[in-house]
Amino acid sequence: MSQILIEDITEGSIFHLKGQFIGGDETESLRSKLNEYCNNDKNKVVINLEKVTYLNSTALGVFITANNNFIRNNGKIILCNISKPIENIIVMTKLNLVFTITENTNSAINLI
Repeated sequence: MSQILIEDITEGSIFHLKGQFIGGDETESLRSKLNEYCNNDKNKVVINLEKVTYLNSTALGVFITANNNFIRNNGKIILCNISKPIENIIVMTKLNLVFTITENTNSAINLI
């Protein structure tokens, strides 16, 4: 089962993701929550991928669309705590050139 837990912090918000995001209801929920945060004063978001076991192209598309929307609204998305398998997907798709990626949540918070 996939989960999205949102932690509001002074600097913005942290999305703690867990499980697989493979284009179903979980991915649509992620899209909806990112859209909601893009349009408010918490539009600086850290996406913690520490407990994500798989992302498919639909989920990556959600990240890309959200990133573009956040940039348009003077916001920011930072990815952190990426496992080796997820990192391989991000590198193969060259999304490491699109997103700011940090090793841990504290490093990401320092960048927002």
